[in-house]
Amino acid sequence: MTAHEEPEDPEANATAAVATASGLPDHFYDLYALSVEMADRVSARRGNANSFFLTVNTGLVALVGSTSPRWYVAAAGIVFSGTWLVLLRSYRKLNEAKFAVIIEMEHRLPHGIFGDEYDHYRKSPNRSETQRTRRGRMLSRTSSWAAKYRELGEVERVVPIVFAAIYSVEIIRQIAA
Repeated sequence: MTAHEEPEDPEANATAAVATASGLPDHFYDLYALSVEMADRVSARRGNANSFFLTVNTGLVALVGSTSPRWYVAAAGIVFSGTWLVLLRSYRKLNEAKFAVIIEMEHRLPHGIFGDEYDHYRKSPNRSETQRTRRGRMLSRTSSWAAKYRELGEVERVVPIVFAAIYSVEIIRQIAA
């Protein structure tokens, strides 16, 4: 080995050999791992954005609840809530695109972890039927919405809407006063 040569990575060579033997392009597994990592990073950024907007909105609600809030505090809250919703939609679309690529790559692999998980989720029975809770109490069809599995995106979109509603009520209260 000369001074300018990189030392060989046996793990990378083994991965490339397996990919080539299975008919996949070189570095296919590396690209798959990178795709999964990038999707995870988008999810982490979404979580950080949620923390930021939750903190800001909680502070604004505290100001709105003070003895003499101004209308523009509530208006700023509506703007922050709207921005939060737009950002959530953007992260959702970005993750959908990333997982579409990951699942497409998995069609060429022996096992598709994310694709299998998605198929399992889609095939799971609908929990909207009457069911028994852990304490033995029966839930009716109307109250079982809480027991049904919800996607994180579906739940997290409710929070900015609730904040916007609080701010809207405050603006209406100030106009009426």
